[in-house]
Amino acid sequence: TEFLNDILREEVYVSQPDGFVDKDNPNHVYKLKKALYGLKQAPRVWYDLLSNFLLSQEFSKGTMDPISFIRRQGKDILLVKIYVDDIIFASTTPELCDQFSKIICSKFKMSMMGKISFLSRTIGFTKSQRHLFKQSKYTLESFKKYSMESSNPVDTPMVEKSKLDEDPHGKAVDPTHYHGMVGTLMYLTASRPDLTFDVFMCARYQAKPTEKHLLAVKRIFKYL
Repeated sequence: TEFLNDILREEVYVSQPDGFVDKDNPNHVYKLKKALYGLKQAPRVWYDLLSNFLLSQEFSKGTMDPISFIRRQGKDILLVKIYVDDIIFASTTPELCDQFSKIICSKFKMSMMGKISFLSRTIGFTKSQRHLFKQSKYTLESFKKYSMESSNPVDTPMVEKSKLDEDPHGKAVDPTHYHGMVGTLMYLTASRPDLTFDVFMCARYQAKPTEKHLLAVKRIFKYL
C-alpha cells in the first residue's frame, strides 16, 4: 500500500469507476488527490516522499546509488535499500533494526515481512555463516516462458571452439523474442557468473539476430 501514501504534485483526472458513477453527472471525471497503483507518477512520488523522510531521520543518501540510505550511530550502521515499493534494511545491531521498523511503521502504513528470503525472483539463505543467493525459481519460470522445459541438457554453455559472428546471410529471427531471451540470461548472470562470457557474446547480435544466434542462446538455456 506504499504508493497510496503519496500526494500528487500535478493534476491527474480519471474516469468514474463502475459502481461510483454520479447519476446526475455521468460525464464528469474525478481529480486524484493521492497516487494510485498503475499511475506512472506513483513510483517517483513515493520515492521522493520516502527519501525526504529518511533524510529527516539523519540518513545519508548514496551518491552513486540513490536508492541506498545509511545512518551511522557510533560504531554501528543501519543500511536501508529501496526496491520499488519494498524496503530492505539491515544493521550491525538488532536494536537499530527494531528502532527503524517502529519509526517507519509509525510514519507509513506498511507491513513487516520478517527476515528477507526472496526478492526480485532471487532466493537468499544463510549457510555456515555465509549469505548465499540463487535464482532457481526464476530459471524454471524462464524455461516455461520460452518453451525450453523438454530440452536435453548440455555440459557447456557454448559449443567448443565455436565462434559467433554477424551471420549476414543467415535466416533472420524475431528480434523481440531474441532480446527477451538474452535479457533473461543477463539477469541470471547475477548468480551464475559462468554464463557471463557466453551471454554477452550473444548480446552483441541483438540488432539483427539469425537462427545461428538463436541456437547459441538456446544452448545456454540447455546448459542451465
